Order: sequence, then C-alpha cells, then structure tokens
Amino acid sequence: MIEEYRFGYIKILGKSYNYDVEVRWTGEVLSWWRKESHIIDLEDIQRALSQKPELIIVGTGAYGVAKLTERAKQEIEKREIELIVDRTGKAVKTFNIILEKEKQKRVIGLFHLTC
Repeated sequence: MIEEYRFGYIKILGKSYNYDVEVRWTGEVLSWWRKESHIIDLEDIQRALSQKPELIIVGTGAYGVAKLTERAKQEIEKREIELIVDRTGKAVKTFNIILEKEKQKRVIGLFHLTC
C-alpha cells in the first residue's frame, strides 16, 4: 500500500503526500495534524480511535523526534488496541508487512514525515 517514504514525503497507492498522514487499512488517507507538532496526545489520535482499529502504528518521524504521551498510550491500552511505535521508516515497513499478512486486520498508521 505504502510505496515510498523519505523525509517529508510519502507515496501511497500512487498518490504523493508531503504532510503527515493517517492511513487506514481500507486505503483511505487523511491529513493528520497535531495540536503540538512533536507531541502526540490523546486528542491527536481520537479520529483513529473512533474507527475501532485492532492495531495502531505510530511513525515518530525520520529521527524519532515525535513522542506519544502516556495519556494517549493508556487510552489505546484501555481499548485493547495493539500499539507499535517506531521511527517512520520502520513503521511504514511494518504497516505494509502486517497488511500483506493479515489483509482483514483493521490497522491504522499515523505517520509523522519529518524530524
């Protein structure tokens, strides 16, 4: 599904994006903005949570600068959603592998494209 990622750029299903994205298992791609650029808090993941995913993969940027708050982690855990947090390059690869192996799994990727 995700064809390419590099700093500040991601290509998904033939379309290029130069802003952070929320990618759903259905192929839907939405822009993803956070209240604070490198802090990923509960309000920043609410839209993803509303989709009742089985797994959320968070890409924290090329260098891992973005951080998921404890409050956000606790809410994900409370809802019994699996969570993977990694630098965006590795998170994108994981997203693709999981979708390939488990095509029906409800997976959402939240990818910060820069730092």
